[in-house]
Amino acid sequence: MLITETKLIVRYAETDRMGIVHHSNYPIWFEAGRTDFIRKVGLPYSQIEDRGIMLPLLELKCNFKSPANYEDEIIVKTSIKEMTYTRIVFYYEVYKDKQESVLSTGETMHVWTDKNLKPVNLKKFAPEIYKLLCSVT
Repeated sequence: MLITETKLIVRYAETDRMGIVHHSNYPIWFEAGRTDFIRKVGLPYSQIEDRGIMLPLLELKCNFKSPANYEDEIIVKTSIKEMTYTRIVFYYEVYKDKQESVLSTGETMHVWTDKNLKPVNLKKFAPEIYKLLCSVT
């Protein structure tokens, strides 16, 4: 199973009045991890979309364990939790750099669609993409 690591530094704009990262930033960090994961597999999102394939979000889960603060170096670990012909679920763990404690865990579920957002069977619609992603799960 492939697990990628995406490094980010908490920006001031991502913090709230208490000086901790606002919860609304975690989905953005998950997206950064997911985009990096797909790129590291060898198929950037732009190339997937150029093929007429979209990946809209169906579900988002986030569990908060510990806060992050301004200028913390964080790592978003991303992997594929589950994949079917029509859906893919990514799993995320957010860490402070060089620490073992998890700040947050989460999942996003997406559906494979065509440009008109009609669900497609990825194995039939783009078998090489399906095979590539299955090889890293």
